[in-house]
Amino acid sequence: MDQRTYNQYCATARTLDLVGERWTLLLIRELLTGPKRFGDLQAGLRGLGTGLLAARLKHLEREGLAHKITLPAPARAPAYALTEAGEELGPAVLALARWGLKWAMGERRESETFHPGWAVLGLRSCFDAEAAAGLRAVYEFRIGEEVLHARIDDGAIETLHGPAQRPDAIITIGEEAFLGLTGHDHTLAEAIESGAASVSGDEEALRRLEELFRLPSPHDRKPAS
Repeated sequence: MDQRTYNQYCATARTLDLVGERWTLLLIRELLTGPKRFGDLQAGLRGLGTGLLAARLKHLEREGLAHKITLPAPARAPAYALTEAGEELGPAVLALARWGLKWAMGERRESETFHPGWAVLGLRSCFDAEAAAGLRAVYEFRIGEEVLHARIDDGAIETLHGPAQRPDAIITIGEEAFLGLTGHDHTLAEAIESGAASVSGDEEALRRLEELFRLPSPHDRKPAS
């Protein structure tokens, strides 16, 4: 299949030639949180067929955005990882996520899937670096069946799948309650009060938690009449 092109000598057009096809940026999103096996990518991208997934991965390899690796022991399984060029798409993907939180989310449609693991990038997209100045803490988030953690180091953040070795604070919340946070249905404090969430750990780390992640209020894209 010939690759479609805008045939414009423009940096934006050239970039869209590389990542503008359907599913391609979502593959980048999945790989931004670390190497993934083919099956992992299928599980995270429901609705993407095996053949199209293979084709998109070949495209990313051919264009120098991803490459095959072997995961370390004990897995020792083939996987895909981003190249340096692919990793540098991270800020663009996070900027799209921030824009989407403000202008595109709205109510969840019945046909839409949700995976708590997407919060690994979601936490980065709404992280307030200024509010994290001087703070060094590790937060573990248990969202439904998913566990992830965020390491805050004086205004910088690293988020990863899996539990933290020595978390300063642990936040446990159900999937629906977490979606309620992203939809501004309630605050974390309200979810804790209702029993939909619980927290434990260092009081100072927990006190500063809601300052660290600021979700933009949803806006209507249509201009006021």
